[in-house]
Amino acid sequence: MILRADLHNHSCLSPCGDLYNSPSRMVELAAQRGITMMALTDHNSARNCPAFAVSCRRHGIFPVFGTETTTQEEIHVLSLFAEVEEALQWGEWVYQRLPDFHHDQERFGDQVVVDEDENILDIEERYLIPGIDASIEEVAQETLRRGGLVIPAHIDRSAHSISSQLGFLPDTTFSALEVTRLPVEMDTRNHPLICSSDAHFPDDIARRWITFPMEDSTGDPRQPFNALVRALQEHTPALSIASGDPA
Repeated sequence: MILRADLHNHSCLSPCGDLYNSPSRMVELAAQRGITMMALTDHNSARNCPAFAVSCRRHGIFPVFGTETTTQEEIHVLSLFAEVEEALQWGEWVYQRLPDFHHDQERFGDQVVVDEDENILDIEERYLIPGIDASIEEVAQETLRRGGLVIPAHIDRSAHSISSQLGFLPDTTFSALEVTRLPVEMDTRNHPLICSSDAHFPDDIARRWITFPMEDSTGDPRQPFNALVRALQEHTPALSIASGDPA
């Protein structure tokens, strides 16, 4: 079978996201729009991943769990994992290195932890946007050590990207690079490429995706994630970026 994967999305836990973008709403829309694998990657936190897991089961979507971490260099990096518990443990590692800035809800928006039925469980009081006390190399190494995929986000954007903050691709091991348009102007050093929605609002769900093959289901819950890993290793994902697609 061919999987259609959208690997970068934000829920109502991300302060720059829409309060209506609950995990359940995101997954429902993704399923309606043909996505078969989806990742939840809130800023510097994985606390909505449990609700996301239940929602994915309800709608028959293969889930991927993780964060979009902001490094010391103010670079956004996706860390993706196969299981909820792996992502929650990773989220704790990130949170321990996050500056203890109080979140101004009125100024920056909500940071809401919810369950699969959109019941509010908690309001995150620490501001989740700042860079953590770890470099891009440290984030990459720790993600890989934990068995995850590490993918610098939107490397071709003018903010919070490798190109904007460094201007070059560092000598660090990455699983892939995320782009928002083709052709890519910077040297990607033959890394596999992905594109994703980076959705913060319901209308943005499933605006970009990749496709790759997976063998018929064996019942192994890690099979879809392993198929993603293999596709990246073999440089086989096809990108859905359309000509003139906005970043």
